[in-house]
Amino acid sequence: MKTILVTGGAGWLGGAIVRKLVGRGDRVVAADLRFGPQAEALAAGNANLVNATLDLTDGEEARRVIGEYRPDTVIHCAAIVGVLQCADAPELSIRVNVGGMANLLEAMRQTGVRRMIHVSTEETYGDFERPVIDEDHPQRPKSIYGLTKLAAENLGRTFARNHEMECIHVRTCWVYGPDLPRPRMPKTYVDAALSGKAFRQASGGDFAVDQVHIDDTVDGIVLALDKADHRFDTYQIATGEAPTLGDVADIVNRAVRGASVTVEAGPYYLDDKILSVGKGALNIARAKAELGFKPRFPIERGIRLLIDEARNSAGRR
Repeated sequence: MKTILVTGGAGWLGGAIVRKLVGRGDRVVAADLRFGPQAEALAAGNANLVNATLDLTDGEEARRVIGEYRPDTVIHCAAIVGVLQCADAPELSIRVNVGGMANLLEAMRQTGVRRMIHVSTEETYGDFERPVIDEDHPQRPKSIYGLTKLAAENLGRTFARNHEMECIHVRTCWVYGPDLPRPRMPKTYVDAALSGKAFRQASGGDFAVDQVHIDDTVDGIVLALDKADHRFDTYQIATGEAPTLGDVADIVNRAVRGASVTVEAGPYYLDDKILSVGKGALNIARAKAELGFKPRFPIERGIRLLIDEARNSAGRR
């Protein structure tokens, strides 16, 4: 049985990956700064799961954890995620997203761990030059977040070239799903609709972006993990489609009786502060051909699932 170490294993996406791997019988080390009650309970109830405290900004600690568990593969999810989050803390974002990647790769090199699956982002591209882009699109990030993740990708390529390591980059787009830990659409639209409150967004209705359900994201990452030999070091995991925010509001309004979600035309600003770069859809042909990836949740189905899960969660409280 192989051992897989998941950094950010107590986080939203990392935790979902951990649950997927444990559920299919893998031996997993979830590494993170701290663990909440659910993560502790999951580890206590499963002999194949260990929670390991890890601060990636500490190179010695990274070497200790990697050296202790000697994983066959590292899935690297740990990061300060999001354009706004990194804009508000640029120095910390560089220490975590870039320095942490360097520390992790060096710890792997020193302990003989040769394989990483790195979770990256469409923010490395900056403005999309076309409505649908592939993995060869120029990478010209315009956010601190995108800059740090591009630096992390290039660190992976440097270690792969110089030290006979493998670093596979999975670029995803706007991931959504239950319990998303920050207020971003479609969660904000669904929350407003289910609460019976009218929601109006003053601009952004024409903004188009690929939105991928967390379950599809996890599936794509695990497919990259399971593939033994890669011809490419980068895959896009998304839906291949880019509905506008106005389209998403219409889907929510149709799905929830009495909902009133309105998104006016115009550019999209993140939290009314930072103008988003132009986006669109991610071409997923490579992931389909090489990994066998097939997204299960086009946006309408994904939002209806999100609504059902929110209702079920409310009923359990």
